[in-house]
Amino acid sequence: MILIIDDDALVRQSLTFLLRRAGFRPEAVPGPREALEVVRAEAPELILMDMNFSLTTTGEEGLQLLRQVKVFRPGVPVILMTAWGSISLAVEGMRAGAFDFVTKPWNNLMLLKSIRTALELSEGERGEELPSEPAEAGASARFDKIVGRSAALREVLRTVARVAPTNASVLITGESGTGKELIAEAIHANSRRAREAFVKVNLGGLSQSLFESEMFGHRKGAFTDAYIDRTGRFEMADKGTIFLDEIGDLELSCQVKLLRVLQDQTFERLGDSHPRKVDVRVVSATNRDLRAMVADRSFREDLFYRVNLITVHLPALRERRDDIPLLVRYFADKQSEANGLPKVDFSADALAYLSRLPFPGNIRELKNLVERTMLVSGKTLLDAADFEGQGAGAPSGGSLAATSLTGLTLEEIERQTISRALEAHGGNLSRVASALGISRAALYRRLEKYGIAVDK
Repeated sequence: MILIIDDDALVRQSLTFLLRRAGFRPEAVPGPREALEVVRAEAPELILMDMNFSLTTTGEEGLQLLRQVKVFRPGVPVILMTAWGSISLAVEGMRAGAFDFVTKPWNNLMLLKSIRTALELSEGERGEELPSEPAEAGASARFDKIVGRSAALREVLRTVARVAPTNASVLITGESGTGKELIAEAIHANSRRAREAFVKVNLGGLSQSLFESEMFGHRKGAFTDAYIDRTGRFEMADKGTIFLDEIGDLELSCQVKLLRVLQDQTFERLGDSHPRKVDVRVVSATNRDLRAMVADRSFREDLFYRVNLITVHLPALRERRDDIPLLVRYFADKQSEANGLPKVDFSADALAYLSRLPFPGNIRELKNLVERTMLVSGKTLLDAADFEGQGAGAPSGGSLAATSLTGLTLEEIERQTISRALEAHGGNLSRVASALGISRAALYRRLEKYGIAVDK
């Protein structure tokens, strides 16, 4: 049973008719008193509720009812209904435990999608255990690109397996180089949209002036140099998945425009007043702390809740050291295949050495080191000395690993690592970025973030 709570009789009738046609069993009540009577007697599968039940528009009645419902039925998902101008109320509701919010007048398809997603996630809370190794899942699980069997990685894949078949928006967090894009691809590959497009967008590389054209497209003549019509990324991803990488780097003015299209999945091309509808699943990724950015007002809280329905956090490589030998073997085999090289083996000392390194650049840094060492050494058996010769920081004798990390935050560790790399490579930013396993653009952002000056 789906419980509808709204003081407007027409809204109750419309929602009841919509849900019945969609195959659900709705029950509608006009206010909090009647709603609590129902909730005490029976656990609804889902609750769809308005935020106001009198002439007031503060939303306090809705928030109080939400808190009361969560006391009696903490596991029942609640979807809030609010006017666009009251989205701040919906954000308060999300803090209080609501599953999602939709704006009035609602879009029937978007509302049904949100309802089905909430029900699917609620039903799948227990989830199924994955095989002990991702590779054993085979083609049906589509984790073939993900290497490792550590407990931390298996926990991530359990979450992916549970949420991928739904339409829930997913936020993937983790340090640079941890494999966020691979997880986004796995979510798409295991979803009902797997046969449709998977469209990647690096928001960190989009300027404010290019954002609308890139994301929504434009008509010929919409601006100078718009010589032909252009299809935007959202339109390209219709029926599929759009991957918004580095969403934490998006400028505030662009966040508003993104929120609009995520809210009702409707947009307009530049130079065109005709609204276009799309059906996309949104997966986002960032290496930044969005909660802290919300607190300092550099990231919109309503957008945060819109993209953060489900969070998947990827552990750093130093938190899954058991996977390093498997990753080394995987990268070596791929390099041999790509360049027609003989198969390379690694001594026990080499694998032990690599397993002790700090790898601030995570998997990307490990991949870079393995491939570079293979190409430079030309040997078929690599030992620890070969990797030391490629500038890999020694795990002892003054390295980060030998330094006490007690009391240091991850940001302080990262700042120290960058400073040491700059010193080791004489301020050559290309070499520093390569040694850390990150792009020059990512290095520039970190230099600015930590206020590290570089002599030019």
